[in-house]
Amino acid sequence: MKRVLTILFLVLFHSAGAATVYDVVVYGATPSGVLAGVAAAREGRSVMIVEPLPLVGGIMSGGLSFSDSNQMARETLRSLFEEFHKRIEKEYAAKGIALPYKVSEKDNKPWTYEPHIAEKVFNDLLKEAGVQVSLNETLKSAVTGKGRISAIRTYSGKVFRGKVFIDATYEGDLMAAAGVKYRVGRESRDEFGEPLAGAIYLKKPAKAPAPDNGPSSVQLISGNTRVPEGQGDRRIMTYSFRLCLSAEPGNQAPFYRPDNYDPARYELFRRFYKANPQMGVPFDMYPLPGQKIDGNNSIGGQISTGLVGENYDYPEAAPRKRQAIWDAHRSYTEGLLYFLCTDSAVPAHVRTQMSKLGYAKDEFSASKHFPPVLYVREGRRMVGEYFMTQKDIQQEIQKQDVIAIGSFPIDSHDCQRISTDSGFINEGTIFPVRLKTRKIGYPYQLPYRAITPKQSECANLLVPVCVSASHVAFSSVRVEPAWMVLGESAGIAAAIAVEDGVPVQQVDIAKLQQRLKEKGQVLELPVIPGEK
Repeated sequence: MKRVLTILFLVLFHSAGAATVYDVVVYGATPSGVLAGVAAAREGRSVMIVEPLPLVGGIMSGGLSFSDSNQMARETLRSLFEEFHKRIEKEYAAKGIALPYKVSEKDNKPWTYEPHIAEKVFNDLLKEAGVQVSLNETLKSAVTGKGRISAIRTYSGKVFRGKVFIDATYEGDLMAAAGVKYRVGRESRDEFGEPLAGAIYLKKPAKAPAPDNGPSSVQLISGNTRVPEGQGDRRIMTYSFRLCLSAEPGNQAPFYRPDNYDPARYELFRRFYKANPQMGVPFDMYPLPGQKIDGNNSIGGQISTGLVGENYDYPEAAPRKRQAIWDAHRSYTEGLLYFLCTDSAVPAHVRTQMSKLGYAKDEFSASKHFPPVLYVREGRRMVGEYFMTQKDIQQEIQKQDVIAIGSFPIDSHDCQRISTDSGFINEGTIFPVRLKTRKIGYPYQLPYRAITPKQSECANLLVPVCVSASHVAFSSVRVEPAWMVLGESAGIAAAIAVEDGVPVQQVDIAKLQQRLKEKGQVLELPVIPGEK
C-alpha cells in the first residue's frame, strides 16, 4: 500500500508540473514574452511560457495590426523584432500578396498584418525554438523564499518551477506576487520635476450640452471636478479593444445588438454629434491586408472606443473583478458599434460608412469575431534598480548598461473625462512630441536596470513590459516594438544568469551587450541628419 501511495503521489506531483525545473519560466505570452522565451531557448535554455489567455502574441494577435514602429527609428529595431516582420512578409509572399512596404527598408511606412498571421508567426517561432507553452493558466501565487521565486502556481492547480522568471504580462502580475514594489497611476509634476506629469489638459473642451437634469445623468463622464494641473493620482490611460473590421462584404460578420444593450449608455455620443454634426466615425481606422481595418481609440478624438475612467482598478484587481472590467469594456464597444449603425441621432454619413463594415469573419471565431485581447496600455509599473523619468526620454538619454533603443514619442491617451457647463473636457492626454525632421520620437537608450527589481526584493526576476518608470516615461516605452526588443534582451540576460549562476542584477553587462550585438541588436543611438 505504501508503494502504491508513493507512486500515486509522484504521478500527481508530475502532473502538476512541479517535477520539471525549467531554466526560464516566462509568465505572459505577450509579444515581449514570446521573444523572451525564444531568445532564451536559442541560447540553449529550457523554457516554459505560461499564459492566462487561450492564445500567444498578446494584443498583436488580438487586433493591434498597425505596427507602432512606424513612429520609431526602425534602424534600431533589429534581431528578433526584424525577423518577426520578415516572417510576416514571407507569409504574404507565399500567398502571392505584395505588401505596401518592405521590411528591408527602414522608412516609416506602416507595417501592417492580419491578426491570425501574427499569431501564426509567433507560434512558429516558439515551436522552432522548442519553447513549451501552457495556455489558459492564470497566476494564483508565487512561491518565494530568500529573495527568490522558486515556482508559480496557477488557479488550475499547476505548478511551474524555474531558475529565472520573466514577467512579460501587461499588468505586472508576477512581480506583484513576488513582492516587488511597483506603482499604479501618475506621479505629480513636482515629484521628479517632469513637465508632463500629473493631471494635464492639452485637449480643448468639447461641446456636448448636458441634459436638463444635469451632467450626472449622462454616462461616460468620470466626474464633475477639474483636477488641479500637475496633481498626481491613481488614474491611468484608457483601455480599449483594437477592432479588426472588414470592408469586404463576403468576409463580414454583422455588428450585432448585444444582449445587455442600453441606448442610454451612448447619450453623450448623441449630444456630441448634435453639437458637432461634422464629426465622422469616432475611431481611427488603419487599412490592413485583406481589405480589413484596424480600429483604434482615437488619441485626438474627444469621444471614441476607449472606456475612459473605468479601468483604474484593473491592474491590481483579482481575476473576477478584472473580468468584470474587461466585460464592461467589451459590452461598451459592441454596443457602440451597433449604436453607430442604427441610432437616428448618429449623422447619416456615419451610419452609411458603418453600414459598409462588419467584424472580420475570418478572425477571432471563438469570440464571435470580437477581439480576444483587451488593450491594456498601462498596468503596474515596477520600482526597480533604476527608475526612468521624463529626463531619461528627452535629456539624459545615454546609459552605460544599455540593452535597447527606445524612440516612440511620449504618448498618453485620456485618463478621465470631466463634465463642464457646455459639455466635457478630457484630461490626461499627452500628444506625441516628435523630431523635427522625422515623424518619430527622440531616440534614447534603455538601461538593463529598468527591467530588474531591486536585488533585495527578488534576485531572479526580469520585467521587460511593466518596466521601472514613471507614468510619463512609461508613455514612451509602452509600445510593442520597444517591449519586444526588451523581451529579447531579458531572455538573453536570463540565459546568462542561469549559465553563470548569478542573480539577474549581477549579470555581466559587457557580456550581455556583446551577446545582444551578436544577435543583431542595436545599442547605439542613431545619427539622424538635421537633429542635434
